[in-house]
Amino acid sequence: MDAGIDPRTGDLTGGRITTLANAVYLRLMVPLGGWWADPALGSRLHELRRQKDLDRIAVLARQYAEQALQPLIDAGRARSIVVTTERPADGRLLLRIEVVNAGGRQQTFEHPVSVI
Repeated sequence: MDAGIDPRTGDLTGGRITTLANAVYLRLMVPLGGWWADPALGSRLHELRRQKDLDRIAVLARQYAEQALQPLIDAGRARSIVVTTERPADGRLLLRIEVVNAGGRQQTFEHPVSVI
């Protein structure tokens, strides 16, 4: 069991979790190569901050998220991961991530990416 991280603030929640929420959050929020203990952990999503809200940016965001989350499948912690994008046109791009963990339980996570 891990200490829970609130994905909106990045603060510890004080509760314990048994899901892949922390793993998903850290892999998306940490810039690729920015974690001292594991240079392969992280994503390239930080490169898209303040990019124009275009179709190609949504495609890149989906690809970057899929690349960052692939190690969860490779390690056997998740069976499948599906990333979709939504563009609510309010200065952010929303990634919707559906993860089926090793036990077969499906979890859905949302991750905003700031765009203009």
